[in-house]
Amino acid sequence: MSLVEVLGFVTGAVCVWLAVRQNIWTYPIGIANNVVFFVLFWGSGLYGDAWLQVFYVGVALHGWWSWLRGGPQRTVLRVRHTPRWGWLLGAAGVAIGTWAAYLLLTRHTDSTVPLPDGLTTALSVVAQLMMNRKWLGSWLVWMVADVLYIWLYLVKGLALTAALYAGFLALCVVGWRQWRTALVEQPAQPRVPAEAGR
Repeated sequence: MSLVEVLGFVTGAVCVWLAVRQNIWTYPIGIANNVVFFVLFWGSGLYGDAWLQVFYVGVALHGWWSWLRGGPQRTVLRVRHTPRWGWLLGAAGVAIGTWAAYLLLTRHTDSTVPLPDGLTTALSVVAQLMMNRKWLGSWLVWMVADVLYIWLYLVKGLALTAALYAGFLALCVVGWRQWRTALVEQPAQPRVPAEAGR
């Protein structure tokens, strides 16, 4: 267990806890977590997960803006059901992303776990993009990813990180339940007049 892994544990736990509470600080804390995990994963030969952290920084900036201004007429974004097209697009994204990551990892790195590394990378990208839109289904995708991550990190000897992802899994269940409650309780968003978008 290294200091980097401990820092990843702390920043990651705080980031997910803030996401559960729909707190905008999840994004700056998440960016700090990305930097820490890039260092940790690169040193452990998890190159897909390492480069995923770079991608996450850009996605976090988008999510930060989206949560603040992504609602109707640039208002705060509210929790929504995942549309059917979102699930279909997400499934296609996971399939294509896994295949692309697998090819990159097998051809350009010495990764010993290219398929699970690629799959968890693709799942995480889709889950984060869904979360940026505050789609309830994002938590379900995160749950699948976290189960696979726990196994993967145990295989790579990252016990503390595996424990962190077990905590993430529990927080995902809490997040899904809280967002579902928020979805039921929140008042309907007013429709934006057609003229407002012109």
